[in-house]
Amino acid sequence: MRVIAILATVLPISLAATTASKGTVSYDTTYDNSKLSTLNTACSDGSHGLYTKGFKTIGALKTFPYVGGAPAITGWNSAQCGSCYKVTYKNTTVTFTAIDKANTLNMGLNAMNKLTGGQAKKLGNANIIYQKVSSKECGL
Repeated sequence: MRVIAILATVLPISLAATTASKGTVSYDTTYDNSKLSTLNTACSDGSHGLYTKGFKTIGALKTFPYVGGAPAITGWNSAQCGSCYKVTYKNTTVTFTAIDKANTLNMGLNAMNKLTGGQAKKLGNANIIYQKVSSKECGL
């Protein structure tokens, strides 16, 4: 009976955790410019906007250069603006902030090079494992 009580306590916590997903990451050199205004992204102004929250440039984000597009961002002022992910390629894991709309995770060339050991241009896109985490991990 005691084992059942312990499982009943632990099981909901483990089920509530976000599971890791397989995906791909690509690059866009637009996200290499730390001075790029967040007004030039889907997560610009509005109630969910990063500019509205005080992040005037993408370089002001804690995770820069690991910022860019994500499928969770459906368009301007998406509720997923600023969503935070742990992104893993082979043995390297980075923390990534979603700031724009994209079909796959998409980051700057420099960021993807750091993630893939300098292979971004050669690969074009890379298979990754990613997991949504608390936005606090991205400094939001």
